[in-house]
Amino acid sequence: METSDLIDEYLLLGLRFDRLEEGFVDAYTGDPALRRRVENEPAPEPRTLARDAAELIARIPGNGLEPSRAGFVAAHLRALECSARKFAGDRIGFVDEVEAYFDVRIELGDVEDYRQAHRAMDEVLAGPGTLSERMFAHRAADEIPPERLGECVEAFSSALRDRVRADYALPDGEIVEYEVVGDKPWSGFNYYLGGYRSKVAINSDLKQYMSHLPRLIAHEAYPGHHTEHCRKEAGLVGAGQREQTIFLVNTPQCLMAEGLADLALEAAVGPGWGRWAQEIYADLGLRFDGERAERLSAASSNLLGVRQDAALLLHDRGADADEVAAFLQRWSVSTPERARQTLRFLSSPLWRAYISTYVEGYRLLQRWLEVRPAGMPTAQRFVRLLDEPLIPSQIRAELG
Repeated sequence: METSDLIDEYLLLGLRFDRLEEGFVDAYTGDPALRRRVENEPAPEPRTLARDAAELIARIPGNGLEPSRAGFVAAHLRALECSARKFAGDRIGFVDEVEAYFDVRIELGDVEDYRQAHRAMDEVLAGPGTLSERMFAHRAADEIPPERLGECVEAFSSALRDRVRADYALPDGEIVEYEVVGDKPWSGFNYYLGGYRSKVAINSDLKQYMSHLPRLIAHEAYPGHHTEHCRKEAGLVGAGQREQTIFLVNTPQCLMAEGLADLALEAAVGPGWGRWAQEIYADLGLRFDGERAERLSAASSNLLGVRQDAALLLHDRGADADEVAAFLQRWSVSTPERARQTLRFLSSPLWRAYISTYVEGYRLLQRWLEVRPAGMPTAQRFVRLLDEPLIPSQIRAELG
C-alpha cells in the first residue's frame, strides 16, 4: 500500500466513525470527496471498523512514512480500534480504555492533595463561614452579567489575538466567531471549519465568571484550539501531511490539544495574568480583583485530578451517580448543580473518558514546558505543540 493510499484509508476509517456516533469527527478539512464517499456508504459495522484499524496498523512498517508520522498514525489507529470494539459491545476496563484512546495510564489521585488545596484556598478567601460558603459568595461576586458576556468575550479575544500574533505567526484572514448555546455537557467548544476559521460556542447553561473567561478564550481560540488548527493546516497539511486534516474524539491528539489549550493563558500572558485581565475588565466598567483571582487559581491547582477521580469512581470502582456527585461537590467545592453538570459530561457515552485529556494533558505538558532548556522562552517551546504532530508517548520520551 502506497503512503497516500494508507492515509486515504485512515481518513475514510475516521470519517466512518461519525456514522456510528455523530460528533466523533470533531473537525475535517480534507478532500470532500472522501466525506461524500462515506456518506453514501451503508452504515458501517463496528467489528469491521476494528478489523480495518488493526489491518492498517500492520501495514504501517515499511510504508515509507517518516517516523513521526508513522508513530502518530499508529497511535490513532490503536485508539480507533478500541473505540470500534466499544461500539461493538466489548467489555474493556475503563483504565485500559483511557490508555488506548489517549496514550496515558491513569490512577486515582491522593485526597491529601485536595485537602492541601482546600487549606490554600481557605487562606486566600479568609473570613467567616465555611470554605464552601465563602467560595460560593466569591463566585457570585465574580459572575459576569449575562448581558455583558458578549462584549467581555470580544474584548479578551481581541487582546489575546494581539498577543498571539506578536509571538506566533497566524495566517492572514484567520477569524473566530462566537455564539452562545445551551443544553451542552461542556462550558465551551471550538468548531474548526477549515480555511483558518473557527466557531466557538459558549454554554449559557453554566454561569460564566470573570476569573475563568480569560482562560476559556485562550483555551478555545488564542493560542489554544483555533491557533493550533490554523498553524497545523498552514504547516503540516500544507506540507502534505493529510492525516492532520481530521481531528477525532478519543484519540491521542485530543490529550495533546486539551493539554496545550489549558496551558494557553500561561503561554500567552504568563504570571501576572490577573492584573492584565483586571485592566481589560476596568475598560469595560467591571470590577475584578485580578491578583486575588490569580492566587485562588494557584491555590486550587491541586484539585485538577478531582474530575478524573470521579470518572474512575463511576466507571472503574462501581460508585453510583449520587456518590460521584457528592464526591465532586465536596472536593471541587462546587454547587450541586455544577457537580451534576460535570457528572453529565462523565456519563456521556462519547465523552466519558475525555476528562483525562484535561487532567493528564495538563500535567504532562506543564512538566514538559517547565523543563525546557535554560534560556528558552515559553513561547519558543510552546510553538512545537502548535506545529508538530506530537503524541504523549513522544513527550514522555523527551522527558526521559
